[in-house]
Amino acid sequence: MIEFWKSITVAAVFAAVTPIVSASAAEKGSVPEGVTAYTVQADFEDVRFGLENAIVNRGLVIDYTSHIGEMLERTSADVGGTKKIFSNAQAMLFCSADLSRKAMEANPANIAYCPYTLFVYDTPDAEGSVTVGFRRLSEIGSEASKAAIGEVNTLLDSIAQEAVSE
Repeated sequence: MIEFWKSITVAAVFAAVTPIVSASAAEKGSVPEGVTAYTVQADFEDVRFGLENAIVNRGLVIDYTSHIGEMLERTSADVGGTKKIFSNAQAMLFCSADLSRKAMEANPANIAYCPYTLFVYDTPDAEGSVTVGFRRLSEIGSEASKAAIGEVNTLLDSIAQEAVSE
């Protein structure tokens, strides 16, 4: 391993560890309105692990990981699926006690937003390109509700960006 690092230039090291992050994929029209997504050229497992760490390192607990890609692949024949959609696809669900309390104290109906979800996927037609994102929560209601939900959106965005920048 040491010999490998000796054989490459500083510029090559920088290029290898600096992900290429697209502008929000929503700007390109490739994701639904209200979804924020970032794309990076990297290995899926590295980005998935980075997403997990970005959540856990904030003191948050992932309550559930949904293996969406596996489910779609497993049930494809049963529902008349005609193509492989994802190479890999997962969603991680979690809450923040602090932010959830703020949001629900402002409006108990904000329970609808909990748990929060971040997704990560890659597709067979874009190997090496991994997308991480989330559905932006509606900042509506009282000023306190808007502020609390705004903090959740900021948290989700910072986690997604961290996952694609590691």
